[in-house]
Amino acid sequence: MTDVVALGEVMLRFDPGEGRIRTARTLQVWEGGGEYNVVRGLRRCFGLRTAVVTALADNEVGRLVEDLILQGGVDTSLIRWVPADGIGRGVRNGLNFVERGFGIRGALGVSDRAHTAVSQLRKGDIDWDAIFSAGVRWFHTGGIFAGLSDTTVDVADDAMASARRHGVTVSYDPNYRPSLWAGRGGADRAREVDVQLTRHADVVVGALGLAGPYPGAVRIGADEVQDALVEVAGLLPQAEVLATTLRHVPSAGVNDWSSAAWSARTGIVRGPQMSGLHVLDRIGSGDGFAAGLIYGLLTARGEEDGPAAAATPLAHLDVAALSRALAYGTAHGALTMTTPGDVSMASLAEVEALMAGGSAAVRR
Repeated sequence: MTDVVALGEVMLRFDPGEGRIRTARTLQVWEGGGEYNVVRGLRRCFGLRTAVVTALADNEVGRLVEDLILQGGVDTSLIRWVPADGIGRGVRNGLNFVERGFGIRGALGVSDRAHTAVSQLRKGDIDWDAIFSAGVRWFHTGGIFAGLSDTTVDVADDAMASARRHGVTVSYDPNYRPSLWAGRGGADRAREVDVQLTRHADVVVGALGLAGPYPGAVRIGADEVQDALVEVAGLLPQAEVLATTLRHVPSAGVNDWSSAAWSARTGIVRGPQMSGLHVLDRIGSGDGFAAGLIYGLLTARGEEDGPAAAATPLAHLDVAALSRALAYGTAHGALTMTTPGDVSMASLAEVEALMAGGSAAVRR
């Protein structure tokens, strides 16, 4: 049985370290992708059994991506391999060049991902009923995958609907990327897709992305978070949990970091406050938050339960359970920012030590 399955693109990330993309002479290679990063963190940090549904062009670059996924412990058996044509004329694998940022210079991502194998997935290519009937507990996808092409919207919709039919808990992260929607309806079309897909979601991560008339239309202050989440809840009456990270960015290297969530069962719940958090690489921190939040919700227990996790995620959703899930998410997202690359290098022990008030003092 697989605990969590994600649907999304996995790209090669090229990282110039402390330098700039435009002047790089050497680049570190990682794997990464918004939806994939979540299940990678759930596997490597939290020890859950996870898999990714994606598509890759079957060439040496695709096999490098596969090797990196295997190193992360994520099940690759659901990857759809597409024959390559030799030069990427019809199908290719995605690349992502990322600068970490420093001081007044913010992080920068330059993706090269048009015509990728995963962007050409169509409804019917994946047998979702077969996947979800095998005992999956949680399914995660988001607006990055949905934004890859017109066909991926239908794939995500089909997957989420199938998950709901099989009683699988569904989460969705809007994760708006302007570059994906340029020339394809922009922010307005992205909002239409998010509203369409989140009707299937039990948990919405990055829910503040749905506040306002379109993504990025409003800047939400700390004292406006509750009202904004309640506004989003009005759009999504079926959603059980609306969660969000909260970040203030005095500089690329120092962020104030926190989180919040809203549920009809709990009202607004605030996560831990981490002020003046020193950041090495912020890319993937939101995905790290999502992984910790999902882990916390999957392992919530009622007083009557034994040591096993609750059979039905969200069955024991209350203030204490949601506070615990936010703490896992906030701590894991914070630790993800202390290491390079998209993916988490944190351990569960480190996450729980930070939740308990641990410091950066040396450990011997």
